[in-house]
Formats: sequence, structure tokens, C-alpha cells
Amino acid sequence: MLKFYHAPWSRASGTLWLLEELGVDYQLELVDIRMEGGLPETYRRIQPNKKVPAIEHDGVIITERAAISTYLAEAFPQAGLAPAIGDKDRGPYLTMLVYCDSVFDPCVSARAHGLTYASNDYSFGVFDDMVAYVDRILSERIYAAGDRFTAADTQLASAVHFTMHILKVLPEKPSFLRYLERIAERPAYQRAQAKDMDMARTVPAFASRFEKG
Repeated sequence: MLKFYHAPWSRASGTLWLLEELGVDYQLELVDIRMEGGLPETYRRIQPNKKVPAIEHDGVIITERAAISTYLAEAFPQAGLAPAIGDKDRGPYLTMLVYCDSVFDPCVSARAHGLTYASNDYSFGVFDDMVAYVDRILSERIYAAGDRFTAADTQLASAVHFTMHILKVLPEKPSFLRYLERIAERPAYQRAQAKDMDMARTVPAFASRFEKG
């Protein structure tokens, strides 16, 4: 059995999309990370920082988006979302999966909170270097790892979309916009977006947003 711990409109949304791309059966556990008073301490047995996403597959718990994406793409190889060992795209694929977690996300968070620092102060480096790198990658490649869609795109595209269009921290580079246009055409992406919207309507923290139409 595959259980997925999810909160709508969160970092788990990319994992929801990945599951839709894989076309596998999963049990969704809705986790209200925005609930008043916070999640119960018992949830730390699933995710030590009381975050999402997390998955449980045949009794084994996996956390962290890069690990979850790598695990799922290889556990369900029929979808073809993970370049095999020896494939020229394998290195770029793994690089981008980890980059989203270890560089992209913390750089954006630091910028959004106005943190001022030098490149060597933190392992993830500076925001401008991150933007330049992702811009170069998406200018040179059709997708995150090369010419084909992989599990890495579920994480990169989710991050680009949220930080550029919602958080409005990432600049609107032409390469980013073209990339998201390609992504938006995918049926699994559209299904995941619709499911996330339906679940968001049930979250008390979002109630006022939907009442305003």
C-alpha cells in the first residue's frame, strides 16, 4: 500500500502531481499543516518537522521531496520518469532533484524573508546565482534533465510556478514562462491542480479566500 501525506497548496503539491504522472493507486492522508495550534506531536513519527510531503510504502516511511521523487520514480518504472543508470540524463536528473530541495528552495526562502548574506555564509549560496543557473538550464534544455519529461520536472516546475506566480519572488524570465507553458499542457498536471484546488476548499485557513470568490 502507498500512503501519501499531503497538504494542498504546499510543497507536497509537486508530489501529488508526480503520483498522478505515475498513474498508481495511493491513499491520500490530508494533513492540515496550517491548523490552529499546529499538528499533534504524534505526526513527528511520520515527518520529524511536522511538514509535508511524506509517503509510506509497504510500511516504510520516506520524507524529503528529492528522496520521495527518486523513490517513487524507481518503484514504479513503467511510467519512465527516471533515467536509468548509464543514461546520459541520469546525472542532470539527480542533480536537479536535489537542487530543488537544497538550493532553489532555501535561496527563495531567504530572499522572501529579506535575509542578507554572502555566498559562503550558507551552503545553498545566493539567490542571483540560483536564478542564473536555472535560467541557463531551462534555456538549454526542454525539461529539467534534458529533452524528456522526468520526475525532476514535477519538483522544478512546481517550485518555479509557485515562487514566480504566487510568491512573486522569482523573476519572470522568458525561459521560465516557456517551461511552464509546456508543463501546463500535461493531463496529469491538470488533474493534480484540480485535486489540489478541491482539497484547498476544505482547509479552514483558506476559507476567507474562497468566500471572496
